[in-house]
Amino acid sequence: MSADAVVLDVAPLELPEGRFSDRELSWLAFNTRVLDLARDTARVPLLERAKFLAIFSSNLDEFFMVRVAGLKRRISAGVAVPSASGILPRDLHELLLGRTHELLTEQARVFAEDIRPALALRGIEILRWDQLTVQERERMTTLFEERIFPVLTPLAVDPSHPFPYISGLSNNLAVLLKNPQTGARQFARVKVPTVLSRFLPLGEGRFLSIEDLIANHLGRLFSGMQVLDHSTFRVTRNEDVEVEEDDAENLLFALEKELLRRKVGRPPVRLEVEDDIDDRILKLLVSELDISEKEVFKLPAPLDLGGLFSLTAVDRESLQYPSFLPKTHPELAEVETAQPADMFAALKQRDVLLHHPYDSFATSVQRFIEQAAADPAVLAIKQTLYRTSGDSPIIDALVEAAQAGKQVLVLVEIKARFDEQANIDWARKLERAGCHVVYGMIGLKTHSKLSLVVRDEPEGLRRYAHIGTGNYNPKTARMYEDMGLLTSNSVITDDVARLFNHLSGMGQETHYKRLLVAPHGIRRGLISFIEDEIAQQRAGGRGHVRIKVNSIVDEAVIDSLYRASQAGVQVDLWVRGICSVRPGVPGLSENIRVRSILGRFLEHSRLFWFANGGAPRVGIGSCDLMHRNLDRRVEVLVSLTNPRHLAQIEDLFTLAFSDDTASWWLNGDTWTQRTTDAEGQPLIDLQEHLIQAVRGRRMERSN
Repeated sequence: MSADAVVLDVAPLELPEGRFSDRELSWLAFNTRVLDLARDTARVPLLERAKFLAIFSSNLDEFFMVRVAGLKRRISAGVAVPSASGILPRDLHELLLGRTHELLTEQARVFAEDIRPALALRGIEILRWDQLTVQERERMTTLFEERIFPVLTPLAVDPSHPFPYISGLSNNLAVLLKNPQTGARQFARVKVPTVLSRFLPLGEGRFLSIEDLIANHLGRLFSGMQVLDHSTFRVTRNEDVEVEEDDAENLLFALEKELLRRKVGRPPVRLEVEDDIDDRILKLLVSELDISEKEVFKLPAPLDLGGLFSLTAVDRESLQYPSFLPKTHPELAEVETAQPADMFAALKQRDVLLHHPYDSFATSVQRFIEQAAADPAVLAIKQTLYRTSGDSPIIDALVEAAQAGKQVLVLVEIKARFDEQANIDWARKLERAGCHVVYGMIGLKTHSKLSLVVRDEPEGLRRYAHIGTGNYNPKTARMYEDMGLLTSNSVITDDVARLFNHLSGMGQETHYKRLLVAPHGIRRGLISFIEDEIAQQRAGGRGHVRIKVNSIVDEAVIDSLYRASQAGVQVDLWVRGICSVRPGVPGLSENIRVRSILGRFLEHSRLFWFANGGAPRVGIGSCDLMHRNLDRRVEVLVSLTNPRHLAQIEDLFTLAFSDDTASWWLNGDTWTQRTTDAEGQPLIDLQEHLIQAVRGRRMERSN
């Protein structure tokens, strides 16, 4: 997907101020769409709606830990530079807090008035202590004494005991005590342990929150004291990791040191409390945490609806999405007999374009690595790892390969946010097994998804590669929608080999034939392709750009899309999350359409399609259109040339943008959900449509 031969002409036309939507407000709009799924009684099963409430909460936690925390840092540093949307940091902070208050209030309402009663009608209840039977109370008291009480540490606040450090995202009980002998009142904090599930199963769909259990046994913690009041609270802190890489002699040790700092001393950015909290307790928390009243969120119990994930483990098929088991890709199944498919035999015949989770990750990408590890003819394996699962068969296969004497290079990105410690642990495990481990690159994150296998064959050495849009994580591969290319094409594998040499060595490779590579090539390449569509349109052709990403923020790319729209080029943007593009603005973006699709699978693939005068340029890869991806990460896009693969991508875009497909439409800054047609009939669910297509394909094979 090289763009080196293109001469760029990207001198900007006169574009208006205010043409970019704010990225932070756009993210909140994305989380609103997640909340829409929790409110969708027609298309989303009940337990799945509860899960979307949990996803909404976990999304918001990360947003505050990273984005709002960064905004507060800029405000504290006195930065008064407006964002690309023109909003000053302090004003934006207030807008975000105001909108978050609205969203959390709505989330609490949906749970209290809709989902919780609907679950109760179907025998799934979160109960209070006084609603338990005598037998249930006895059983829970035994659980408290045996599993919870031994790990609790009540921390009192008095002249000899300063206010304790409250760890981020922990659930806590604030307790107001009275000494019956002196009459003195005292505050204490009890941290809710995470050794058990947030909602404790009582049996037959009945649950009790762990904080409720602790609250009703506070007398065991504060013997001789009178408990006047108690309330749950939760603090969100700045949890982003900042490593001074330029000055770090060893990136691994520098990051470990920073992870230790993450545990203490990070400033709070949000305080959640129960809406009936005692004023004296609230005043103390606000004062000790040094937080403003606008950063306090009063909500009905239970706080932290992310705990609803534990409820979704209830086995009620009628309340969940129908089960779907991915199967082997048909072009790999063709070489599958009683034994697993011979991946190398299949890839000698043709490239294989995978679409997960509809195509099985286990019988494609995972099998590719596992077969390479076990094959005596394989001499070397090179692999990038950004995030993986705790029991990853990919890791096990790489260890097996190294122990068998193969050359194994693994680039473990230890700066992958919130997975830093896990990746450090994997890196050391791989090193102990004899793998050559590279810990990312100074100043860059390696976000590309690459595997390369070198095999000794009768006709000579042959290389095989996988280039994907998603992480090498077998668990998320069942929940995330992603694409990947398995290939033995010598041009592509040579590109990948040279890129690995660049990542592991000191090379400065920037020229590739079938790849675009960030930070040097992707923005430049994509803009050149957009400019080509403008030229086609002006020459009397029909320019057309189709892009699918998680987020689009980069101003240079967006401006090139605006210029394309002004020239008459049709621009279709399929965006799951943040979108700073404002479509439908007269004179600017009338020819831009933006759609968003959310559902049972997380839409995660990044796809790029350019009409190119009837000979489409099509690529897939790891890169979103954000500054961090284009400037501060190693990202890869690979071009597709097989006509069947091009048709598959084109058909996917056509389905996503059909008026008959359920989606959210963006106009200016306003998102509108469309799930039914003018007659009230349900529109096509894209993901369910693809599931049924896979099932139909399986039936054709069985016949």
